[in-house]
Amino acid sequence: MSPVLRTLATLALLGAAGGGAVVGFGLYDVSARAGHWPITAWVLHTTFRNAVELRAPAPSQVPELTDDLLRLGIRHFDGACRMCHAAPGEERPATIRAMEPEPPHIAEAVVGWAPNELGWIVREGVKMSGMPGWPAARDDEPWAVVAFLARVREMDAATYRELTDPPQVPEGAPPHLGFCAGCHGVDGRSGNPHIPRLDLQSKGYLNLALRTYREETRESGIMAQAASAVPEEALPALAEWFAEQAPAPGGQPTDPALASRGEALAKARAEDPEVPACVACHGPEPDPSIPGGPGPEIAGQYETYLATQLRLWREGTRGGGPRAELMAQAARHLDDDDIAALAAWYASLGPAPRPSDPTR
Repeated sequence: MSPVLRTLATLALLGAAGGGAVVGFGLYDVSARAGHWPITAWVLHTTFRNAVELRAPAPSQVPELTDDLLRLGIRHFDGACRMCHAAPGEERPATIRAMEPEPPHIAEAVVGWAPNELGWIVREGVKMSGMPGWPAARDDEPWAVVAFLARVREMDAATYRELTDPPQVPEGAPPHLGFCAGCHGVDGRSGNPHIPRLDLQSKGYLNLALRTYREETRESGIMAQAASAVPEEALPALAEWFAEQAPAPGGQPTDPALASRGEALAKARAEDPEVPACVACHGPEPDPSIPGGPGPEIAGQYETYLATQLRLWREGTRGGGPRAELMAQAARHLDDDDIAALAAWYASLGPAPRPSDPTR
């Protein structure tokens, strides 16, 4: 072996021995009170920034960060992220400021990051920082939080409170209704196209949805957080409350030509002989002979929400309930135009009569 190779081998062995000693004898001080060495902090921060820039999606993949999306994202932030990053107009608690690394105030955390980079950070989280990844295998939901982050520096405390304070609920309402109504409305009609109407559904279906969100068998980081923030024993009363709300009559405004194509698709038999037509399960006049009975009510549901759910079924990232496999089969061959048409037609319909089967 040449002298150069012997030297390199010796240095490698010494480095390995030194690293082993640091690990084996606990020589590195892991105390958060001690902090990082300046070189360690620089290496970690530089690696973090370069890793995000390398892996973030292209700016063209960022959806339109609308006010509706912000209203959904800010409530998730308030329940899941505020504890570490604080809200506009408030300070972080002393214990949070003593963390190593210290979670920055949210107005500082967004500085220097573009929306596409913030989307990657919210979705993926950051190792060794306490910043978790998104608690569901969905790429669409983190953009709601990004819609808030993109405007947080210009938001004052009063606006934040206006957008996050729970609404007033009637006397005798079930506990925690204000928490749910913050997104869904007291009557179950959120008015937000990204948040489903609950006034359309039965108690049985809502109980199933809440259970699968809580068990994380139905993918949604927002709803997994929300369902786990409410005591399990309180969920049935909340499902019953929303199921008892009278559905508002009439459908949503949609493109008539698109809805007409959607009607034809919904009534056509699928290519897969094991998959019934959409109307067989979802109506407006479902086939009572379908095994397991009719599916959830979607006539009158918001067009944007329906299109999102169909895409999730197609991509295999929507689960929950006994018919998950059937819905995945039904959506597998839909293209984006098909999904847009089906969502437009079902949204244009008036809500179906209240289901009599409590298991629906």
